[in-house]
Amino acid sequence: MQTKTSIVATLGPASSTAAIMEPLVRQGVSVFRLNFSHGTFQTHAQTLEQISRVRGVLPYEIAVMGDLCGPKIRLGQVEPNTVLAADAVVTLSVGDGVGNAAHLTTDCVALAGDVRAGHRILIDDGQIVLSALEKSAAGIRCKVLVGGPVSSRKGINLPDTLLSIQPITEKDWQCVDWAIENKLDYLALSFVQKADEIRRLKEYLASRGSRIRVVAKIEKPLAVENIESIIHASDAILIARGDMGVEMDLAQVPLVQKKITALCRRFARPAIVATQVLQSMIENPSPTRAEATDIANAVMDNADAIMLSGETAVGKHPLAAVAALSHICTTTERFLDASGHPRSRMDTAPELAAKAAIARAVGDMLDEVKVACIVVSTQTGQLAGLLSKVRVDVPIVSLSADTGLARQLALCYGMVSVGYPAAGSYEQWIDGVETLLRKNRWAQKGDTVLLIPPLAVLSKKTRSALVLHTVE
Repeated sequence: MQTKTSIVATLGPASSTAAIMEPLVRQGVSVFRLNFSHGTFQTHAQTLEQISRVRGVLPYEIAVMGDLCGPKIRLGQVEPNTVLAADAVVTLSVGDGVGNAAHLTTDCVALAGDVRAGHRILIDDGQIVLSALEKSAAGIRCKVLVGGPVSSRKGINLPDTLLSIQPITEKDWQCVDWAIENKLDYLALSFVQKADEIRRLKEYLASRGSRIRVVAKIEKPLAVENIESIIHASDAILIARGDMGVEMDLAQVPLVQKKITALCRRFARPAIVATQVLQSMIENPSPTRAEATDIANAVMDNADAIMLSGETAVGKHPLAAVAALSHICTTTERFLDASGHPRSRMDTAPELAAKAAIARAVGDMLDEVKVACIVVSTQTGQLAGLLSKVRVDVPIVSLSADTGLARQLALCYGMVSVGYPAAGSYEQWIDGVETLLRKNRWAQKGDTVLLIPPLAVLSKKTRSALVLHTVE
């Protein structure tokens, strides 16, 4: 079976055909990411057609996540060879003129009203650092704290400023509608700061009859301050270390990662670690030692998934990058499975108390009984998701007649998610499960497996059952 840590691979020119996607999945990818910051709806639709071809030859499901752009703030046009000197003064204004060393422009109207004296303005991922001095009709006068070359359309970060702009832009809403029409499984919302922003998107999806799940991208310091409410409002969390590392002290980023993954484990939400995971493999065929250590630490932090961006979208070695990530994850998972670490506490909503108790009981049972895998039939994904958070040391084969739900569960740690038709009887279900396990070599004759059958084939008086079954 594939690595238990889910791998999210961003698709792009280096990976947009089924000929590349299928081996990526065989190496461990369980979620494909469409980055709406690049490409058009036409190119994304072509990519979905390729994904459909791959899905048709797999025995399990894979998910597709659309990543919304959000209100990315950028510089306007800048004269070639412009360099900002340290301690110089430059004016930043809203407009569409061509900037130079004395005057830069942006199209973000809110910036002029929200930035205050003393606020930092970071350009090009913090390569240029300005400090706001004062505002006037001409714009914001800034002192250059860290200078250097600056060019057109570079990104602007405002770590000290709470911007009065919506996290979902008009372009984002168009992407949301496209995602609904094309039945994507997840949408990632960029630059989240408050739980209400997540709820607004989920309410819109519900009003359109869509069951797309929402991933909150944590990039802003205010999001970290509001992290518990954001986790509760979201279906999953993406720790986007890129903008986070620009907007806060870089030394805090690994600590924030540990805090968020621990909270996601506690509140039973999938956590995705992203950004510069295998950055060197965009050019090189093998990872650095630091990258291997970073990946292993993410797995030990209980991340459910690790995401590759440029490595698979535009890199020279997309297959090698996924293979390296898969190998490091699997090696670390085996170490953790053998270490016997006590399981962390898991808090769940009162309505999930019974299912959470079952999930914890399964974990305790498997400390004493050796099984090849767990097979769980699920209608809502709740029990399967809770089993994932228990971190058992065997794969979880999740069966659902709802193909959309099966695809969404592919994000969860340790999950092999299968679209599986409903059975008319317990015997029919058992026979089908045995055939599925043997066919895909997830278990073989004589293996013991732990089964959680669908309620429909149990007694009407039975709420759940755990069955130890020997494969015939």
